[in-house]
Amino acid sequence: MGGGEKPELMINGKRLDGRLADQLRPIKIEVGAVKNAVGSSYIEWGNNKILAAVYGPKEALPKHVQNPEKAIIKCRYQMSPFSSLEDHGRTGPNRRSTEISKVTREVFENVVLVEQFPGSEIDLYIEVLQADGGTRAAGITAASVALAASGIPMTDIPFAVSVGKVGTDLILDLNKIEDNYSDADMPIAIGPRTGELLLLQMDGILTREEVKRGVEMVKKAGESISKLQSDALKASYEKTIQKYQK
Repeated sequence: MGGGEKPELMINGKRLDGRLADQLRPIKIEVGAVKNAVGSSYIEWGNNKILAAVYGPKEALPKHVQNPEKAIIKCRYQMSPFSSLEDHGRTGPNRRSTEISKVTREVFENVVLVEQFPGSEIDLYIEVLQADGGTRAAGITAASVALAASGIPMTDIPFAVSVGKVGTDLILDLNKIEDNYSDADMPIAIGPRTGELLLLQMDGILTREEVKRGVEMVKKAGESISKLQSDALKASYEKTIQKYQK
């Protein structure tokens, strides 16, 4: 692939990593990875490795940011300097991390019952330890589990995954090389209880019909993602119960 040559991403109906077009990468979710947080999770999604941690509700500071009617949610998404070859040595926020922090915060402003905590803030941290495409979606999925584990009330536990386009094919859950060379990338977050779209962004061009099909692909994949989220939370609760029964 020298000289900027675009790789062939689909060969005989399969992707470079062997997956079919609508196939997710392997996903593993654990609860309680950060002991001093009120809720936390760790997710391995393909080659992505991400921590999510929640702190609060606590008094919002400085005081001028307080909302007397509801809590504010603060979110920081950040890629560690060692998370990928491209970002090696980079520290601090950049335009991309600031944008992802913003859209992630907006996802959870729609499901967290912020009205129950007036004048307070809820801090959400997403730390990407290793990156291989789709970290925005994986971070939202992990953060949902961390918030649920914290006990902060929510109307739903969102999941997220991306859809892309390679030639005439729609593909699910893009890895890094697919993200770089596909014709379109559309990260989507959904609340599974209601089916509400909480995030839909698009880089590239998709037809209206392709967007519709992409959303349906994400909803179908979300059934297995939601089960993994639920299973991780149940395993954590069972572990806590066993601890106190001893």
